[in-house]
Amino acid sequence: MPDQMRSYLDFEKPVAELEAKVDELRALAASGSDIGDEIARIEDKAQQALTDLYANLTPWQKTLVARHPQRPHFTDFVNALITEFTPMAGDRKFAEDEALMGGFGRFRGEAICVVGQEKGATTDSRIKHNFGMARPEGYRKATRLMRMAARFGRPILCFIDTPGAYPGLGAEERGQAEAIARNLREMAALRTPILSVVTGEGGSGGALAIGMGNRVLMLENAIYSVISPEGCAAILWGDAAKAPEAAESMRITAPDLLRLGVIDAIVPEPAGGAHRDWDGAAAHLREALREHLRPLASMPPDDLVAERYEKFRRIGAFEEASVPGGGA
Repeated sequence: MPDQMRSYLDFEKPVAELEAKVDELRALAASGSDIGDEIARIEDKAQQALTDLYANLTPWQKTLVARHPQRPHFTDFVNALITEFTPMAGDRKFAEDEALMGGFGRFRGEAICVVGQEKGATTDSRIKHNFGMARPEGYRKATRLMRMAARFGRPILCFIDTPGAYPGLGAEERGQAEAIARNLREMAALRTPILSVVTGEGGSGGALAIGMGNRVLMLENAIYSVISPEGCAAILWGDAAKAPEAAESMRITAPDLLRLGVIDAIVPEPAGGAHRDWDGAAAHLREALREHLRPLASMPPDDLVAERYEKFRRIGAFEEASVPGGGA
């Protein structure tokens, strides 16, 4: 993570107090005080408090972690994982969309296509990237790049991190829903391996538009849902403040989605979340990508398409069980 002041979430207050104490003691030690043992003791206490806290996060707390302003985004993961990356721009129909980025590079020496939402890290970059909310031209750019990857037999890696597709008037006039639907149709038929990773906030159709992978992974503290907890609370109770209760009911966390068969694997994060240790988060993700891309690379194209189709057809499917005694 770049050298900047750490931002704490409200529920991290006990850890923040301990780490502030460590900083105070280090300042004293720099002036000649012999307090090394005390610093080490409080550091251990802070680390244990952090580990215990993150082992028991509620769904709403995970939502806040997934949205953390210092969490690594698309550009950060590309810089850490992809070599020789060449970004590509434009949908060849209307314009360039900075919210959904993409290009070609190499992962562990092998050529690969990479697309994903970029939220930005500063005020200016967040405005430039529209907070990760893509317009139709962003999704059409993604389609263009993925078609190109399939033409040359290159696997596709998608990083999902968006609150949703941009809902503005211009986006709707240019066919936002059609662009997302076309992405789903195109991805379903691509004869090349596709691996999608939810790295932060996977929101609504804007996330699903690049989420139709042969394998779908989620970082440990990411979320993935059809609507935000605030939006769900506003619809159900007319009160967005009930978002924590909505998050609890929506099953938006990685363990819930793995159990439901929506995702295929959970990628662990360093203690305290990916925002505390970008290098550690990238290392975990690098290993997961290697593990899941390798078997896909050896599958025939027809099998890749068939498996992907069946994977998504199974989501939400259920069977009625008969009740002993003849009841339904």
